[in-house]
Amino acid sequence: MRSSSKQTVLQVLPMSLVVLRFGLAPVLLGDAIDGQTGLWFIAAFAIAFLSDIFDGIIARRLQVSTAALRQADSWADVCLYLCVCASAIFVHSDAIAAFRLPLMAVVVAQLIWWGVNLWKYGRPASYHTYSAKLWGLTLFIATLALFGCHYAGITLWLAAIVGLAHTLEEVCMTLLLPVWTHDVLSLFHALRLRQHYLSQS
Repeated sequence: MRSSSKQTVLQVLPMSLVVLRFGLAPVLLGDAIDGQTGLWFIAAFAIAFLSDIFDGIIARRLQVSTAALRQADSWADVCLYLCVCASAIFVHSDAIAAFRLPLMAVVVAQLIWWGVNLWKYGRPASYHTYSAKLWGLTLFIATLALFGCHYAGITLWLAAIVGLAHTLEEVCMTLLLPVWTHDVLSLFHALRLRQHYLSQS
């Protein structure tokens, strides 16, 4: 009985981490809305970032990595980084203004990504690619540098460049894949999956 309860708790842990990230996002924004942030902001963001890493790992280990969970994971990421971006505007408006061109390029690319996925599948993709993980890492470093060290230079440029490359890869993947599929790790994996789908039709 005790073993069964423990297993049930472990199975809901990935979604609990996703919910945690949803909850922390507006808290970060609330902390920044007065134009100042401190160690609490950095700590809360680090916890949110770690939750993003471990929810997928735990879900795969427990074999509960469903499409619904992965989509919720993606939405939590969107919510988190929208709040981080808004926080940066409140606290570091000068840095955001200085980097407006690369940042706007990423925003436009992401809007194209959303449009392509809604046009083809009627919903956003949820690929969780290697490039998405790399972009998440560069965003984490850029956020820590900005809010922890008040630095906006190479780290923001790197996040913007990786974000553009990642978005281009996922747009190509959507154009290739005939049906909505979650957890496709790269363009190479999408090509192999496309061949599989075509061979089955």
